[in-house]
Amino acid sequence: MALITLHNVTVGFGNAPVLENISLSIEPGARACVTGRNGEGKSTLLKVIAGILEPDAGEVLKDAAVRVAYLPQDVPEDRPGTVREILAAALHDPTRAHVADALCTRLSLPPDTAFDALSGGLRRRVLLGCALAREPHLLLLDEPTNHLDIASIKWLEGFLATAPFACLFITHDRAFLRAVAKTVFDLDRGVLSGWDCDYPTFLRRKADLLADEAVYWERKAKKLTEEEAWLRRGVKARTCRNEGRVAALMRLRQEFAERRTQTGTAALTLGAEGGRTGDIVYQCQGVTFGHDPAHPILRDVTLRILRGERIGILGANGAGKTTLLNLILGRLVPQAGTQRLGANVKPAFFDQLRDALDPEATVAENVADGKEFVTVGGVRKHLYGYLGDFLFTPQRARTPVKALSGGERARLLLARLFLNPGNLLVMDEPTNDLDVETLELLEEELANYKGTLLLVSHDRDFIDHVATSVLVIEDGRVTAYPGGYSDWQVARARQESAACQPAPAAATRHDAAKAPAPKRDNAATRLSYKEQRLLATLPDEIDRLEAEVAALNQALAAPGADYAALSARLAQTQSALDTAVETYLTLEERAETLKK
Repeated sequence: MALITLHNVTVGFGNAPVLENISLSIEPGARACVTGRNGEGKSTLLKVIAGILEPDAGEVLKDAAVRVAYLPQDVPEDRPGTVREILAAALHDPTRAHVADALCTRLSLPPDTAFDALSGGLRRRVLLGCALAREPHLLLLDEPTNHLDIASIKWLEGFLATAPFACLFITHDRAFLRAVAKTVFDLDRGVLSGWDCDYPTFLRRKADLLADEAVYWERKAKKLTEEEAWLRRGVKARTCRNEGRVAALMRLRQEFAERRTQTGTAALTLGAEGGRTGDIVYQCQGVTFGHDPAHPILRDVTLRILRGERIGILGANGAGKTTLLNLILGRLVPQAGTQRLGANVKPAFFDQLRDALDPEATVAENVADGKEFVTVGGVRKHLYGYLGDFLFTPQRARTPVKALSGGERARLLLARLFLNPGNLLVMDEPTNDLDVETLELLEEELANYKGTLLLVSHDRDFIDHVATSVLVIEDGRVTAYPGGYSDWQVARARQESAACQPAPAAATRHDAAKAPAPKRDNAATRLSYKEQRLLATLPDEIDRLEAEVAALNQALAAPGADYAALSARLAQTQSALDTAVETYLTLEERAETLKK
């Protein structure tokens, strides 16, 4: 039996409805995502399901015993009390105060730390704990990965994979979508369609559907053109025997008038301006910085950034990523060490906090400050035409910034930045709130950018597609790796594997004298028999474990499932699968190295 059902739900805030005749059912154990462009009504849909928003028409069917928990997109700036106190208050039952400690353990939260002292990622975990305190049958998550670091995102992926409740979420993190979603609800022009498949399969099927739709409307347009020409030819169209044809033409006109086309795609154009820099854009030697000298955020950092590099900066929340950017931009002065920007470097900064925007001013005023024309890449354009490239209509361009959605604010900041990108582009979390289509366009523009790029992002796919190298900040140290996020993961796995190898025992001079000369084809030049055997058998074992994980997920979604037992078994199987994959990749890498 479905946990919740929406039947012909319509919600509108203006002329066109945001949601129109929406119907869906969410089953127990579901792992479903809602996709769609910014402004399509995804958050509105979640609020209707959560009971926060009443629909204008239609009905929401839910049994009174079904508990729904909702985690909103925005994280509160402050909240009084410690983590334990906030979770205990969410329980609404003093006799169950011990559950707060259990939630702290389950979510890896510091129970005695004040909420105000937590990072954005940990604050989001506290809010998740408050939602879980209700022991929901259905958890609703709106952009749960925003402001989370990569470690927290991966933790959330694993947590949701084994959770005993159903989950419906909105996210633009493509790696998260691939890892978690088993069902896709796609919002397109106010209409919701359900796809019982994973996210990659949905993308292929949706592309085919849009291609078919384009052919359909192309034929309709051709028919309309022919009929309009026939009607203009004269009196014969008004004879009785042609009245049916005229009526059909009127219906065709009405169909085109009511047609809702897809929202246009942002047209991003980025080119390095400000002239050519020297070969060295930035360099520092032994830089140390911290607000508390006894506990520096960054220690003994030595870097050299060359012209044309596209560098991703990775690290946990609070590791010092934004601090490093501010040092490079000259906004902070190091406590020790030396640093300098190269010749003719003109930086431009994309701020994750959107502080560069004036909330009281309009979109147009924030971009051009009263000017009617702007110059982009040496081409003069009307301001409204330029804003149209970022999907702002003339009416929306006259709207105050405080009325914009998160995605619109992100696009507005890009519009400001692209007017003068400089030759050193520094971007701090540019992917937050952007829809997938705009993300992919931004990736393409940044990959073709002729200047130097510094990029902080927790979007793994974005880093992989854009960065040529990464700087990883751990324990105040900054380490450079070639390639993107995935390349860093491979390098780190190789390092950890090497560190786990037992060191050879130190031999005495007497033992060394007696030891025979090593053979040329010993274990140092090839895998051991056991390792070769593992390399041969692990693929079948991985296939078996993947099939078992899929079967367990399906069993969890079945009515009347034993959630506790199945979840425990799924966690064990997933752990075994992860270990098998990691072992196989390590052995395969080692075998290739030994061959060379």
